[in-house]
Amino acid sequence: MSANGHNRHARTARLARKLAVAGTGAAVLALPLIGATSASAATPAATTAAATATTAATTYPDNLDGWIRESLDIMAQHGIPGSYEGIHRNIMRESSGNPLAINNWDINAINGTPSKGLLQVIDPTFQAYHVPGTSWDPYDPVANITAACNYAADRYGSMDNVFGAY
Repeated sequence: MSANGHNRHARTARLARKLAVAGTGAAVLALPLIGATSASAATPAATTAAATATTAATTYPDNLDGWIRESLDIMAQHGIPGSYEGIHRNIMRESSGNPLAINNWDINAINGTPSKGLLQVIDPTFQAYHVPGTSWDPYDPVANITAACNYAADRYGSMDNVFGAY
């Protein structure tokens, strides 16, 4: 038997003794999943670090679902209320999901500030309710959703309370 095999056996036996003494059900259940080669994977600190790394590495699809989910995560960080369903409902009414939608015919357009993007936000409203960490481009889907939800929260309590043009 190689020296590596012998050391691995010693580490596994040492781990088993430590887990038996600790008596933690979560660590014992984790053994088959992590291969029982290291106690560090079952420790709370390592689990927390892994969860943080997963959160930091979150990626979103470049589509309506991803834009809404990314906006919701940013909104949560800033205390802006809203639900997936409320945002989706309003996007479908305002732009049918087209991030480049522009309204060139309503009173805002006549006054020189057409409504833009997924949630049809005019430039002054977008600028006033822009959320840090998002783009300053009103056509950027995440920035548009997040600013519109920030506005709706201020004016209506939440985007969930909006059931018509706002």
